[in-house]
Amino acid sequence: MSNTTTEAKGRDLILTSVIDAAPEKLFRAWTEPELMKQWIAPLPFTTPHAETDLRAGGATLFVMRGPDGTEFPCRGVYLEVVPNERLVFTDAYTGAWEPSEKPFMTVTLTFEPYEGKTKYTAVARHWTEADREAHEKMGFHEGWKICTEQLAKLVGGL
Repeated sequence: MSNTTTEAKGRDLILTSVIDAAPEKLFRAWTEPELMKQWIAPLPFTTPHAETDLRAGGATLFVMRGPDGTEFPCRGVYLEVVPNERLVFTDAYTGAWEPSEKPFMTVTLTFEPYEGKTKYTAVARHWTEADREAHEKMGFHEGWKICTEQLAKLVGGL
Protein backbone atom coordinates (compact mmCIF):
# COMPACT_ATOMS: atom_id res chain seq x y z
CA MET A 1 0.00 0.00 0.00
CA SER A 2 1.85 3.04 -1.24
CA ASN A 3 -0.61 5.37 0.49
CA THR A 4 0.61 4.44 3.99
CA THR A 5 2.86 6.99 5.66
CA THR A 6 4.56 7.09 9.05
CA GLU A 7 6.18 9.96 10.86
CA ALA A 8 7.63 10.90 14.22
CA LYS A 9 6.64 14.12 16.00
CA GLY A 10 7.79 14.81 19.55
CA ARG A 11 6.64 11.82 21.61
CA ASP A 12 4.30 10.55 18.86
CA LEU A 13 4.64 7.98 16.11
CA ILE A 14 1.90 8.42 13.52
CA LEU A 15 0.70 6.11 10.77
CA THR A 16 -1.87 7.23 8.20
CA SER A 17 -3.38 5.17 5.40
CA VAL A 18 -6.39 5.19 3.13
CA ILE A 19 -7.87 1.68 3.13
CA ASP A 20 -10.44 0.44 0.63
CA ALA A 21 -13.01 -0.70 3.19
CA ALA A 22 -15.71 0.85 5.38
CA PRO A 23 -14.78 2.11 8.86
CA GLU A 24 -16.98 -0.62 10.36
CA LYS A 25 -14.73 -3.32 8.91
CA LEU A 26 -11.57 -1.77 10.32
CA PHE A 27 -13.21 -1.35 13.72
CA ARG A 28 -14.23 -5.03 13.68
CA ALA A 29 -10.68 -6.08 12.76
CA TRP A 30 -9.33 -4.11 15.73
CA THR A 31 -11.91 -5.38 18.23
CA GLU A 32 -12.89 -8.97 17.36
CA PRO A 33 -10.26 -11.39 18.71
CA GLU A 34 -10.56 -13.91 15.87
CA LEU A 35 -9.97 -11.14 13.33
CA MET A 36 -7.16 -9.56 15.37
CA LYS A 37 -5.25 -12.84 15.34
CA GLN A 38 -5.13 -12.72 11.54
CA TRP A 39 -3.26 -9.43 11.13
CA ILE A 40 -2.07 -7.65 14.30
CA ALA A 41 1.50 -9.03 14.32
CA PRO A 42 3.84 -8.40 11.39
CA LEU A 43 4.63 -11.62 9.55
CA PRO A 44 6.54 -13.84 10.18
CA PHE A 45 5.24 -13.19 13.73
CA THR A 46 1.87 -14.73 14.58
CA THR A 47 -0.85 -13.98 17.11
CA PRO A 48 -1.95 -17.17 18.88
CA HIS A 49 -4.17 -15.39 21.42
CA ALA A 50 -6.29 -12.23 21.59
CA GLU A 51 -9.05 -11.05 23.88
CA THR A 52 -11.02 -7.84 24.30
CA ASP A 53 -13.47 -6.34 26.80
CA LEU A 54 -14.72 -3.58 24.53
CA ARG A 55 -15.64 -0.74 26.90
CA ALA A 56 -13.85 2.12 28.61
CA GLY A 57 -11.92 0.42 31.40
CA GLY A 58 -12.09 -2.97 29.70
CA ALA A 59 -8.93 -4.99 29.25
CA THR A 60 -7.34 -5.96 25.96
CA LEU A 61 -4.65 -8.55 25.38
CA PHE A 62 -2.97 -10.05 22.38
CA VAL A 63 0.11 -12.23 22.27
CA MET A 64 2.63 -11.97 19.45
CA ARG A 65 4.79 -15.03 18.84
CA GLY A 66 8.12 -14.70 17.07
CA PRO A 67 9.46 -17.22 14.57
CA ASP A 68 11.66 -18.67 17.36
CA GLY A 69 8.60 -19.24 19.59
CA THR A 70 9.24 -16.29 21.93
CA GLU A 71 5.95 -14.74 23.02
CA PHE A 72 5.31 -11.05 23.61
CA PRO A 73 2.08 -10.35 25.52
CA CYS A 74 0.61 -6.90 24.83
CA ARG A 75 -1.77 -5.94 27.66
CA GLY A 76 -3.75 -2.79 28.03
CA VAL A 77 -6.99 -1.05 28.87
CA TYR A 78 -9.43 0.77 26.62
CA LEU A 79 -9.82 4.42 27.55
CA GLU A 80 -12.39 5.30 24.88
CA VAL A 81 -14.51 3.22 22.54
CA VAL A 82 -16.60 4.94 19.86
CA PRO A 83 -17.86 2.17 17.57
CA ASN A 84 -16.66 2.49 13.97
CA GLU A 85 -14.98 5.85 14.66
CA ARG A 86 -12.34 5.78 17.39
CA LEU A 87 -10.47 3.52 19.81
CA VAL A 88 -8.08 4.69 22.50
CA PHE A 89 -6.11 2.25 24.62
CA THR A 90 -3.03 2.29 26.81
CA ASP A 91 -0.54 -0.11 28.30
CA ALA A 92 -0.35 2.07 31.43
CA TYR A 93 -2.85 -0.35 32.94
CA THR A 94 -3.10 -4.11 32.53
CA GLY A 95 -6.75 -4.56 33.54
CA ALA A 96 -9.17 -3.40 36.23
CA TRP A 97 -7.12 -0.19 36.47
CA GLU A 98 -4.11 -2.14 37.72
CA PRO A 99 -1.01 -0.07 36.86
CA SER A 100 1.53 -1.75 34.59
CA GLU A 101 5.16 -2.15 35.53
CA LYS A 102 6.31 0.31 32.86
CA PRO A 103 3.83 2.44 30.91
CA PHE A 104 5.04 2.89 27.36
CA MET A 105 2.31 4.38 25.18
CA THR A 106 -1.29 5.31 24.55
CA VAL A 107 -2.68 4.55 21.10
CA THR A 108 -5.45 6.53 19.43
CA LEU A 109 -7.02 4.98 16.33
CA THR A 110 -9.43 6.86 14.10
CA PHE A 111 -11.51 5.48 11.25
CA GLU A 112 -12.83 8.31 9.06
CA PRO A 113 -14.99 7.84 5.95
CA TYR A 114 -13.00 9.14 2.97
CA GLU A 115 -14.17 8.99 -0.65
CA GLY A 116 -15.89 5.64 -0.18
CA LYS A 117 -12.91 4.27 1.75
CA THR A 118 -11.49 4.86 5.22
CA LYS A 119 -8.77 7.23 6.32
CA TYR A 120 -7.10 5.18 9.05
CA THR A 121 -4.85 6.99 11.51
CA ALA A 122 -2.91 5.41 14.36
CA VAL A 123 -1.11 7.66 16.83
CA ALA A 124 1.20 5.98 19.34
CA ARG A 125 1.89 8.59 22.04
CA HIS A 126 4.77 7.71 24.33
CA TRP A 127 5.55 8.84 27.86
CA THR A 128 8.95 10.14 26.80
CA GLU A 129 10.86 10.90 23.60
CA ALA A 130 13.28 8.12 24.65
CA ASP A 131 10.34 5.67 24.63
CA ARG A 132 9.33 6.92 21.18
CA GLU A 133 12.89 6.43 19.95
CA ALA A 134 12.97 2.93 21.46
CA HIS A 135 9.70 2.10 19.65
CA GLU A 136 11.24 3.31 16.39
CA LYS A 137 14.29 1.08 16.98
CA MET A 138 11.91 -1.85 17.63
CA GLY A 139 10.70 -1.35 14.07
CA PHE A 140 7.58 0.80 14.39
CA HIS A 141 7.72 2.21 10.86
CA GLU A 142 8.27 -1.09 9.08
CA GLY A 143 6.22 -3.25 11.47
CA TRP A 144 3.15 -1.02 11.59
CA LYS A 145 3.22 -0.62 7.80
CA ILE A 146 3.31 -4.41 7.40
CA CYS A 147 0.43 -4.79 9.85
CA THR A 148 -1.55 -2.11 8.01
CA GLU A 149 -1.08 -4.01 4.75
CA GLN A 150 -2.24 -7.19 6.49
CA LEU A 151 -5.22 -5.29 7.96
CA ALA A 152 -6.18 -3.87 4.55
CA LYS A 153 -6.02 -7.32 2.97
CA LEU A 154 -8.18 -8.83 5.72
CA VAL A 155 -10.88 -6.14 5.69
CA GLY A 156 -10.99 -6.26 1.91
CA GLY A 157 -12.34 -9.79 2.26
CA LEU A 158 -14.90 -9.13 5.01
